[in-house]
Amino acid sequence: MAQTPDEPLTLTVHSLPTPDRGNAERVAATRSGRWKMFAILLVCAAPVIASYFTYYVIRPEGRRNYGELVTSQPTLPAIDATDAQGRVVPLASLQGQWLLVSVADSACDAACEKHLYLQRQLRETLGREKDRLDWVWLRTGATELREPLRAATAAATVLHVDAAALAQWLKPAAGHRLEDHLYVVDPQGHWMMRFPADIDAARAKRDLDRLLRASSSWDKAGREH
Repeated sequence: MAQTPDEPLTLTVHSLPTPDRGNAERVAATRSGRWKMFAILLVCAAPVIASYFTYYVIRPEGRRNYGELVTSQPTLPAIDATDAQGRVVPLASLQGQWLLVSVADSACDAACEKHLYLQRQLRETLGREKDRLDWVWLRTGATELREPLRAATAAATVLHVDAAALAQWLKPAAGHRLEDHLYVVDPQGHWMMRFPADIDAARAKRDLDRLLRASSSWDKAGREH
């Protein structure tokens, strides 16, 4: 029987699919764009993060803060207020400055007057840094402001707000009323601290000094428009 000569194994080679070069480039560009955006956001946020880290964690003075830190840090709500001239002012427009806030009925009893006086004094004692902190009175109720009170708060931001809407943002400590405290809001619009009722002005000033010092690298006086 004749043998068939050995023949090399014949293979049929199919070419591999060629990747869509354009699609690959688009995927790479998208990924690169996302990383760049993340890097930009990180750079923008870094000074704020650093200042809060300095205040909350490092605390060079080695003391605990006097005011109670608000962990949830709710932002200025999207509600409208009314200024002394009857103009509508969105509450969120206060963003861009540190705020020292009091809340009280427009009739303004003795405790209200004490808070307004303390706010003014605390701001004045900040010296050259005082322009980075706004004195804010959020007043409720339908009573018209007495003329002496209007004159005494001429340097303050006085806005009439709905009490129920305001209570959805600021909260008092257990067993207290909203009017019992002073509140600190950062330039990003976050409520971040609540001072105790029967406030110790000297200890509150130390907190404000530390906050302004820790944020000095990124926060300047005035709002950007």
